[in-house]
Amino acid sequence: MDKYSILSKNTVEIVTPEELRDILDKDKPKAYIGFEPSGMVHLGWKICTNKIKDFIECGFEFIVLLADWHAYINDKLGGDIEKIKLCGKYMEDCFAAMGVTNTRFIYASDYISDPFYWELVLKTSKATSVARVKRAMDIMGRKEDEAEKDLSKLFYPAMQVADIFYLNVDVAYGGMDQRHAHMLARDVSKKLSRKPPVALHTPLLTGLQAGGRMNPIEAKMSKSKPDSMISIHDKPEDVKRKIKKAYCPERQVEGNPILEICRYVIFPELKGDVFRVERPEKFGGTLEFNDYEELEQAFINDLHPLDLKNATAEYINRILEPIHEYFDRHPDSYNKMLEIGVIPS
Repeated sequence: MDKYSILSKNTVEIVTPEELRDILDKDKPKAYIGFEPSGMVHLGWKICTNKIKDFIECGFEFIVLLADWHAYINDKLGGDIEKIKLCGKYMEDCFAAMGVTNTRFIYASDYISDPFYWELVLKTSKATSVARVKRAMDIMGRKEDEAEKDLSKLFYPAMQVADIFYLNVDVAYGGMDQRHAHMLARDVSKKLSRKPPVALHTPLLTGLQAGGRMNPIEAKMSKSKPDSMISIHDKPEDVKRKIKKAYCPERQVEGNPILEICRYVIFPELKGDVFRVERPEKFGGTLEFNDYEELEQAFINDLHPLDLKNATAEYINRILEPIHEYFDRHPDSYNKMLEIGVIPS
C-alpha cells in the first residue's frame, strides 16, 4: 500500500489530497495532534493512535501536543493547572500503552512564555473576526455565548491556530471536532504568509447510547458520559455490560456505535486475521469475516445485534488486555489519577 493510501484509510476528509501528496514527497514532513489533558482515556482514542502509527510508518515526525493551558482555559479538572499537568503524564502513558512510539510530546507550558508564540496569537487574532472565532469554539465543546462570560474562551481558537504555526507542521490531524480550527488556520495562513497546514480528519466514535441520527460532535463517545463510553481501563465484565446495553437496532448501519467500533477500532487491529462471530449451530453456527464490508452486509441481511455485540465485546477485551498489562507494570500515573479523582475508584 502506498503512503497516501495508508494515510487516507479510515479518514472522513483530507484538505486537500493534492497538497498531502506533495508533502509525502518531502524528507521528514511534520504532523501533529493536540489533546487537552482532561480526564480518563476511552476507546475512541484507538482511532487516533492507529492513525498516528500510520503517520510514523509514512516517515513523518509526529508531535503530540498536550495542551495544558488550553485545558485550563476550558475549565478542565476544575481549572487546576497542576492536576492538568499530572493528567498529561497519564496521557503519555496511555499512548505508550496503545503502542505509540517515536513521537514527541510537547506541552503548551513548554512554549507559553515565548514572545514569538504570543506574536502568532495576536497576528492570528488580527487576521480574523470575533464571529469566526466563536464558530470555531466547538473545538472546546463550548457554545458561542460562553465567551460573553469568560474572555479567555475567545483566546482558545487563536491559540490553537498559533500552535500549528509555532510547531511549523505540514499536517494538522484531529477528529472532525477540530475542523473549524484547522480551516481557520488555513485561511489565516495566507494573511500571515505561513504555510497552510493540510487538514486530515478521522471520525468521532459515537457514544454507545447516542441513539442514531445526531450531530456527530454531540453524539461522540465522551468520558463525561461513563455508561456511553468504553474506558481503556474497563474490566471485561464492564465492557460486556456496556456493549450489551448499547444502541444497535437490527439492520441499521447509520449511527450504529457497535458497527463503528468494528470498523474503526477492531478491524484495523486484526491485521489480516478474520473477525469471528461465534454462534450455536442451531442459530447458524460460527461466521467469519475478512473485512468490515462483509460484516456490515451480513448485519444488513440477518446477523442478529446480540451476536454482533457479543463478538464486539470479546474483541474489545482482547484489545484492552495489553493496555491493562502496561498499567499493571507502570501504575504511577494511573494511581495519581485515582488519587485526584480523575479516574473513579
